[in-house]
Amino acid sequence: MAAVFCLIASGARAQGNIGELRLTVTDPSGSGVKSTVELVSEANQYRYTFTTDEHGNLDVQRLPYGIYQLQIQAPAFAPLTESVEIRSALPLDRSIGLKVAAVSESVKVSAPGTLIDPYRAGSVNEMGLKTIQTRLTALPGRSMQDLVNSEPGWLYEGNAVLHPRGSEYQTQFVVDGIPLTDNRSPSFGPELEASDVQSLEIYTAGIPAEFGRKMGGVVEVNTLQNENPGFHGDVTAFGGTFDTAGISTQDEYTWKGNTLGLSASGNMTSHYLNPVVPENYTNTGTTGSASLSYERDLTPKDRLTLIVSHELARYEIPNELVQQNGAWVPNAVNTVGCPPVPASQEPSDCVYVPGGQLQNGGNFETMGSVSYQHILSPNTIVSLRGMARDNNNDFYSNPLSWPIYVTQHNDFKEIYFNGSLAVHHGRQEWKTGIESDNIFLHENFSDSIPDCSGPLGASAPRCPINLGLFDPGTATTFAFAASRPDLEQAAYVQDLVRLGNWTVNAGVRWDHYQLLVNQNAVSPRLAVSRYFPRAGLNVHFAFDRVFQTPSFENILLSSSTAVLDFDPISLRQNVLPSHGDYYEAGVTRPFFGKARVDVNYFRRDVNNYADDDAILNTAISFPIAFQKAILYGAEGKIELLRWGRFSGFASYSYIVGNCWLPVVGGLLLGSESGVAVGPNGTLINTQLTGHLPDSQDQRNTVRVRFRYQVIPRLWLAAGTDFNSGLPFEPDESPQLYATEYGEDVISHLDFTRSRIDPYLTENASVGVDLYQRENRSVRLQADVQNLSNSLELIDFGGLFSGNAIGPSRSVMVRLTTSF
Repeated sequence: MAAVFCLIASGARAQGNIGELRLTVTDPSGSGVKSTVELVSEANQYRYTFTTDEHGNLDVQRLPYGIYQLQIQAPAFAPLTESVEIRSALPLDRSIGLKVAAVSESVKVSAPGTLIDPYRAGSVNEMGLKTIQTRLTALPGRSMQDLVNSEPGWLYEGNAVLHPRGSEYQTQFVVDGIPLTDNRSPSFGPELEASDVQSLEIYTAGIPAEFGRKMGGVVEVNTLQNENPGFHGDVTAFGGTFDTAGISTQDEYTWKGNTLGLSASGNMTSHYLNPVVPENYTNTGTTGSASLSYERDLTPKDRLTLIVSHELARYEIPNELVQQNGAWVPNAVNTVGCPPVPASQEPSDCVYVPGGQLQNGGNFETMGSVSYQHILSPNTIVSLRGMARDNNNDFYSNPLSWPIYVTQHNDFKEIYFNGSLAVHHGRQEWKTGIESDNIFLHENFSDSIPDCSGPLGASAPRCPINLGLFDPGTATTFAFAASRPDLEQAAYVQDLVRLGNWTVNAGVRWDHYQLLVNQNAVSPRLAVSRYFPRAGLNVHFAFDRVFQTPSFENILLSSSTAVLDFDPISLRQNVLPSHGDYYEAGVTRPFFGKARVDVNYFRRDVNNYADDDAILNTAISFPIAFQKAILYGAEGKIELLRWGRFSGFASYSYIVGNCWLPVVGGLLLGSESGVAVGPNGTLINTQLTGHLPDSQDQRNTVRVRFRYQVIPRLWLAAGTDFNSGLPFEPDESPQLYATEYGEDVISHLDFTRSRIDPYLTENASVGVDLYQRENRSVRLQADVQNLSNSLELIDFGGLFSGNAIGPSRSVMVRLTTSF
């Protein structure tokens, strides 16, 4: 939520390709002039208007590398337009002199030369402030995920879990230099609130060596707030369908090199997670956050930032039909289903589930950070960052929970440190650094299966083991508690160099991981591009050697032999880190000075491929690893920056993914992974070979959204999403599935192809600027999503994967006041 961003939003420069411009505007005599400065880079979706101070000074921070065009205007002076190139983490000092205007002159920045960055070494998806401000209003808990999911190559699974190019739980958000490597989806961790964000840089290949550990995709988040003197901020309120309402504020007061920031938010909805049936049972959620920050420029070369925050989320777990209403369900020998008769009757080969399940979850996080930067020389800068946080994740079940009663009380405490040194020398931008992340894990999990003893009837939930939902011999009660530190260290060096029309970003990274195993890895990275000026074409290639640590949520239990006490038909092995090679080749080209086209082909070869195993639809997951995986595909995006009154984008993604057996880790895998009891009572794995589709093997994905500016203060937008459907692996009969989820859900499953049927959703928006004067504005936006009210079956995974259904037709209204 808002607190997370304000927590790590600091004056220290973020990781990645981020720079700073220090501008001085003077008159012909050399005296400073208070001026208006517009800075534009279409490639970075960057367009801001600034005002210098009385002495003509302006400091613009966190500028993504690229070419910018700036226009300077001041009363009585001729307007001036110049290009400026940001290629270093060190501040770029630029002094510009204005000339006295002989007659009235004006100029408008069109910036066609900034449509692409000809010297970018790899492909990066940029998202600027205007796109973020006019985004579709998201349900609480997923506004940031919705933004990222709109980019090609990214897919949702249940509960807004992001999957970059097929990778499971391998997304990291780097918020102003602090990496967050845990799962930030609604059922796992605190929200990253989009209303706090100024820009995003999204990597899926050509990833600089400074990033590591979670390498499916890297999302750099910039929360730049221009520190204008005085009090300024934003207040946003929204509400709509599903009893959804929320309010947030981000405020700052700046004086004489000091900035004091305050952030707070609160949200509520009855559609927090993705329901498992269209009825959307038991799905309320509330979130809240608060943070306080203080930043001070100690000297022109030194900046210090201190921030603390607290955040929470409480939510219900959506029920199936049987869990909500109760019903007779088939036992293990019943293949035809059970009639809908009262509980007092007892159909043959059926057992009764009374309904009334209620399961709750909660996330709580307290965090603090300190950042310091020092400019050692005009060519050298050092940055130090530290962060500590305490995160708790709880889960509760009432006595009517079926077919399993689960409780969980997990927490981790994290201490993180990062130090980096950047040196600009001629054509080169060197950067080297170290990082240390110490995570102290505490897991406490227990479950029980309703008792099968006693006479048949409606007096108790009946015998899930006899229904075939669990392996024979599964214990009716199980408890696990363990603690262990996850110790990770890394060091890297990288060099960004420009050689004529060639650009090379080369680096190497060393990682050390110590949790269940002790491993070291060296990962070279290389991104190369060649710009052809006559064609306006940028051709690029990237190779990334990656070392990915497994998800630490429930990893101690997933790798423990204690699981054998619960399910004896299981093989227990440690979930190991992933090692892989990523390849990408692509082209970028502008058209007519108005549009940009990006096309990429990629391939990923990964050993110990990370995935997850969810227990029923509880949103509790356990890390697993396949022997290997191969994923490949292509992506294309056409982005219309501005063509008359139109702007927008259209993207297409194609992916094929396969995972090779065997698989290790998880909970209750047992016979699911091909484990059986041998002749002498020993366990054997009957599926040591073979492969199956990756859970994110969706062949075709289309995203489209265009906007039309009716008048300067009024705009309309419309879009559509097409998904060809994820694979699923049925482990129950269609009749039993229909009892649990309803015929409408089952009708969207193709059991012949083991695929979810394709689905299409549409959206429309209208926005109006109610008030606009200087730095004060009031904006109103209304959004309608899933216009055709179609059933959006996102995922259907079977017993141990969980299901997910998208929202039905919804209307949201958002009001933002800036001052």
